[in-house]
Amino acid sequence: MHGHVGEHWEWDMDAKSPAARLSPCRRAVYFHTDPVLESEGTAGVRGTKGFSHGEHYWEIEFLEPPCGSSVMVGLGTKKALLHTGNYQFIDLLGMDCESWGLSYKGSVWHGGESRTYTQPFYDKSTVIGVLLNLHTGTLVFYRNGSSLGLAFSGLDQVGAPLYPLVSSTAPETELFLGLRTCQFTSLQERCLQAIAQTLGQRAAADSLPLPAALQEQLGVRWGHPSRTLLGVRT
Repeated sequence: MHGHVGEHWEWDMDAKSPAARLSPCRRAVYFHTDPVLESEGTAGVRGTKGFSHGEHYWEIEFLEPPCGSSVMVGLGTKKALLHTGNYQFIDLLGMDCESWGLSYKGSVWHGGESRTYTQPFYDKSTVIGVLLNLHTGTLVFYRNGSSLGLAFSGLDQVGAPLYPLVSSTAPETELFLGLRTCQFTSLQERCLQAIAQTLGQRAAADSLPLPAALQEQLGVRWGHPSRTLLGVRT
């Protein structure tokens, strides 16, 4: 993406279905891998970083051909459901108003409603890109580098950070988190991004005498609240 810089988030070990397993680098997610139990529902996982402003792009590679009732790529708030049991094989992302999702069968979902968006994709190594623009409030998906057009609008009115999500009902689904980039338009946003990349991690910011407001905004970029805001000072 023109004018974008790299981001460094991964899948959240503490925000996933028990039927989802992460690789050591937390960029690959494997669904329903139990050798004894077959899939008993729908499993999801959330990214570590939520977005409340700027433009963000990330890519999900299908390491195996998608199959089964549902495999989805999308985003949602922290309230978005990440697991269903009792043999509920559903399109998890977009089942309610907390998430937005694209199914490999070509439909997009939000608020429990779906519509046809693109042709289904069944191939191994398919790469789905997600472009979230919180200046315009739009969400666009890409397939193997080509835009599929506008999927959703109005996301700038959500009022809560939006997190990357993936989900699957199918055993041994393997998805890999690839390119992650962002673009900020204001000088303040660019400065915050530069500080976040220089410090590298939240602990470095917590050890510095930074203003509480700056600690808060840095915490949002790392997907964690600042320790100062939690009442902990080093």
